[in-house]
Amino acid sequence: MDVSRLVKRAKRGNKDALVLLVMVEKDAYYRLALTYTGNQHDALEAMDEMIVKVYENINQLKINEAFFSWSKTILVNACKAIVRKRKRLVLADDVVTVSGVEENQLSTKDDYERSEQLMVIEKLLEYINDQQKEAIQLKYFHDLDYQTIAEMTNVSVGTVKSRVFNGLRKLREHYGGEEIE
Repeated sequence: MDVSRLVKRAKRGNKDALVLLVMVEKDAYYRLALTYTGNQHDALEAMDEMIVKVYENINQLKINEAFFSWSKTILVNACKAIVRKRKRLVLADDVVTVSGVEENQLSTKDDYERSEQLMVIEKLLEYINDQQKEAIQLKYFHDLDYQTIAEMTNVSVGTVKSRVFNGLRKLREHYGGEEIE
């Protein structure tokens, strides 16, 4: 698939080209949105908002090959807006899956082990700040490189590396010194 060619077609108003671009990465978009929002409904809402913003602003994209990182940045911003809005409307009985990791995303099929993994992840993530948590999730849950994370979070690559390094260091301290990575 030639991303640049599809972006050019989308810039000329070809909606099918834009749909094809989004569909290629739909699973990655969904996992990313789920990480930020913590639930399926909000993740899908963020994806809808991203698609609309991408459609409205596709002509502002300067480097066609950067479409996916550009659109993921738009998605992250939509997710953050939804989370901010939700925090203002917090209900006491809301249940949010730990860090957007649902049971079907964990590495084991055993319900007991999945539950145990969720508890460990939940406990560990309490020891790091939100920026470190975000950087670690993007790096290790979504396998994004430092440059992409920096662009998505609007900070320097050095800051991203520092957040990941310091977050992992804190996690190791609280996990008993065992290797985490």
